[in-house]
Amino acid sequence: MRVAVVGLGYWGPNLARNFAKIPGVAVAALCDRDKTKLNDIALGYPAAKKTASYTALLKDRSLDFIAIATPLSTHFSLAKQALAAGKHVLVEKPMTKTGAQARELIALAKKNRLLLAVGHTFVYTSAVRYIKHLLQKKALGRIFYYDSTRINLGILQPDTNVIWDLAVHDFSILNDIFPEKPLSLRAFASSHMRMTFEEMAHLILTYEHNVTAHIHVSWLSPVKIRRILIGGSKKMVVYDDIEPSEKIRIYDDSVPVHPTSVTPFAPAYRSGNVLIPHLDQTEALYRELSHFVTCIRKHTTPETDGAQGLKVVEMLEAADRALRTKSEVTLI
Repeated sequence: MRVAVVGLGYWGPNLARNFAKIPGVAVAALCDRDKTKLNDIALGYPAAKKTASYTALLKDRSLDFIAIATPLSTHFSLAKQALAAGKHVLVEKPMTKTGAQARELIALAKKNRLLLAVGHTFVYTSAVRYIKHLLQKKALGRIFYYDSTRINLGILQPDTNVIWDLAVHDFSILNDIFPEKPLSLRAFASSHMRMTFEEMAHLILTYEHNVTAHIHVSWLSPVKIRRILIGGSKKMVVYDDIEPSEKIRIYDDSVPVHPTSVTPFAPAYRSGNVLIPHLDQTEALYRELSHFVTCIRKHTTPETDGAQGLKVVEMLEAADRALRTKSEVTLI
């Protein structure tokens, strides 16, 4: 199978590197308007055609699918042209700038019997898969909260705010591990370096059964933190994506409530052992791309298909509405 990678900035080279590892897949073309980037990356793929013309790429009938890793503002146009040209498409997150655009791409892919997938790479990490397994087994008990901190110094995106750049990861994770849809969303954000796009934000989502998800994202932190805490009535989980090997710790801690003679109910805090599970070390991006290739070969639906991409875009749009109206936005 022959793939073209479009956009060779930060993420595109990672796509090319992992596609090249998949048996039966060839990186057949590389495309970028920046000729310096194009020539530099192409050195590692001597058999790949290099071009600055996306139109020329679409006319190449030998290409089976196209991977798009360009700025958000270009996703819809490039993906639509590729689907119209009969190519399967993998587009990086977020899928599009609006839900209407996402729905149009989904309809076009269905009409042309093509696969459309979105690069929600965190869904394919061993850590998130393990956490999802714990939740499905109800190993943590009744879930209380999801608390995420995703902060670092930069990179300030030129065409979107920090929510669309970083919180998109948490939205995709939440949609994957929680079977319930969120009920409402509140957002608080601020801009300090520019007046166009917010660089710091806090988001609060509410779910059924009094479950709360809090997401803190920032481009203005002196340290890089990628940490998720999930608290349950039986156990609690810490997922630290910065950790090279011990990414997940499961704490046998809980806050049971016991009746007493003094008050109707009183919490009793219990601390237990800490479990550090062994996780598969397969790179998440390789797992994601391999899955997409398999779906093309077997004509099956990708885990992070256009429908999943649409759900995330709708949550991002809701965050924009919450910021604009300074109010809680209903999601259902």
